[in-house]
Amino acid sequence: MPYFFAERDGDRVRITGADARHLARSLRARPGERISVVEPAGRLLTVRLETVAADAVSGRIEADVEHRPEPPVAVTLAVAMLPAASLELVLSRCTEAGAAGFLLVDAARSVARASRPERWATICREAAMLAGRLRVPEVSAASSVEAAIGAVDTAVLLSREAPWLLDRDAPPLDVLPGPATLFVGPEGGWTPAERALAGARVRGLGPRNLRADTAALVGLALALGPTATRAEPLPSKYPE
Repeated sequence: MPYFFAERDGDRVRITGADARHLARSLRARPGERISVVEPAGRLLTVRLETVAADAVSGRIEADVEHRPEPPVAVTLAVAMLPAASLELVLSRCTEAGAAGFLLVDAARSVARASRPERWATICREAAMLAGRLRVPEVSAASSVEAAIGAVDTAVLLSREAPWLLDRDAPPLDVLPGPATLFVGPEGGWTPAERALAGARVRGLGPRNLRADTAALVGLALALGPTATRAEPLPSKYPE
């Protein structure tokens, strides 16, 4: 069963809206069952359900422990607008993996332009709950590549035509000094002019040609490196 966000009042919690309907109808939760609730303050609650209905689910807290699932390094993904299925996959999987946020970019070779902010926010929220994260990454409105790169000091552009392939002394992606924004291009790749905007801040993921959604997840995993696994482990079972 996934983790949930809830409203806490003393030793009790309450879940409403779509999450309550999901628990009651899809997961068929019943009073007496236990679920895990994540608090933004960094607590993991074990809750025994008392009432279950499609409009509201409530329960009593039985355990309250420290919870630190967020990577200590903030890595934001600036993703070129992709076809809906690919973009939604990036938002979902990279939220689970620990992305700090998403910036959508209108690249020259982007093939999708439609804006679906409510849909994207829902995908990130559901993925964050599934992973037991403390926060839901925000998806920022699309901007040009030039504006996006100019707005951050830590831009790193992922490209097959990267110095990594030519200069073995170039620093690899997994030794970034701190917070960074990774730019992931469209399926057709960045144009030479777009790559030039990043200057020397271009990195590669190896000699293989990767789909954009694959490159986003691989790049994020490398950028987070071992920091992604330094968080406090989740309990393996509920307390007796």
